[in-house]
Amino acid sequence: MNQLFENELKVINIGMKSFKETLDGLKVNSVQVDWKPPIFSDSNVFQVINKNKDRIESANKEAVKRILNAKPFLIGMGKALDVIPGMKKNLLLHAGPPVTWDKMCGPMKGAVIGALIYEGIAFGFEEAEQIAASGKIDFSPCHGHSTVGPMAGIVSPSMPVFILENEAYGNKAYGTMNEGLGKVLRYGAFSSDVIERLKWMEDVLYPSLKTSIEKSGKIDLKNIIAQALHMGDEVHNRNRAATSLLYRTLAPSIVKFVDDKNTVIDVLEFINRNDHFFLNLSMAVSKVSLDPARNIDYSSIVVVMARNGTDFGVQLSGTGDEWFTGLSPVPDALYFTGFTKEDANPDIGDSSITETNGLGGFAIAASPAIVQFVGGNTKDAVNYTMKMYEITAAENNVYKIPYLNFRGTPTGIDVIKVVEKSVLPFIDTGVAHKNAGIGQIGAGVLSAPSEPFINALIGLTNKIKLLMEK
Repeated sequence: MNQLFENELKVINIGMKSFKETLDGLKVNSVQVDWKPPIFSDSNVFQVINKNKDRIESANKEAVKRILNAKPFLIGMGKALDVIPGMKKNLLLHAGPPVTWDKMCGPMKGAVIGALIYEGIAFGFEEAEQIAASGKIDFSPCHGHSTVGPMAGIVSPSMPVFILENEAYGNKAYGTMNEGLGKVLRYGAFSSDVIERLKWMEDVLYPSLKTSIEKSGKIDLKNIIAQALHMGDEVHNRNRAATSLLYRTLAPSIVKFVDDKNTVIDVLEFINRNDHFFLNLSMAVSKVSLDPARNIDYSSIVVVMARNGTDFGVQLSGTGDEWFTGLSPVPDALYFTGFTKEDANPDIGDSSITETNGLGGFAIAASPAIVQFVGGNTKDAVNYTMKMYEITAAENNVYKIPYLNFRGTPTGIDVIKVVEKSVLPFIDTGVAHKNAGIGQIGAGVLSAPSEPFINALIGLTNKIKLLMEK
């Protein structure tokens, strides 16, 4: 102790970074400990978790094994009513956890209105609103029907959908075709040009792609995603490479088997102009890969993160179909000219299923261009991905990041680690206007809210208690 102040002062700072900044200004040798207190500290909950640590670890290994072993293939297309389990004529599927018409946000209401007009159930805004509120239309989360929908996520009976199969486990998943960016149904727009585009997609694009897939044979989507990660995509907010690879796969059979030359031109041009065309497939790949990891007792692995524009919802492997929710935050974003954060709706869509599968924000080190949305740089992108390794149970065996010496993406979010380490999942996303009918106003990033993960941990603990009583 007598010699302590005779030596060079070296400081380890735990807490506010401003303390270290002051020391830096004084040229004092110091380091900042990157630590936060747990976001939740109920001793009764952690007592149950610690008592069952071995069971949880074993269950998580099984869950992660199923996720990593997934073999997702695009095998065909069909109408939602004909192929999606539980679909019926008066049912509209939506993104995120359950929500009723009166609680829906502006963009989701706009997409519902557009879907009712598209289906011919309503012939205008006011009539569609009345029908939606009448109780004649049922609403259900996409995730409850092996389906995923971007942003508002509305899937109606007549909409064409991709059909994916996980050959490792035999389960299927479904997703709509991507309309493009801007003023589109999934962002809550429902004007006549939006409906006309959807009709063209049903009448022209769908039969052309259906024929192409049938003639080409099944398409290995996991392979396309793996290549796209090496080409600058993270397959959530950037899909240029993946869309290009899909285009190369489909184009020859479209040219060969679609008879009308003008149709061929229109279809190829539509895909070529829409860099996000692959997004809906990357979501469906993630859904079909994660679903086999459901219903594994004691597992704390997250199998769904999804938002309905009001609530952010989480589902765990070990708690079945139960939703755990909290309020959805507004993203930090680059907004289109004329719009600000005041115009933005809280985060919305099933597309965070990509992060749940180790893609999107979890793979952003492979696609640093994305962080430019909020003034970030390559170092920020790498840091975001590195942080996600702290809350995941595995590194992907196929999806790899060149910049990290081909390290596998962080995969298998562990809700226990999220809560204990106070590290929340990082998501990149699009931004919809908070009012119905306007559409997309920007794109950006955010961290998931803590409340759904705290509630999920409590829910898992309650389920484990029931298992222990048996």
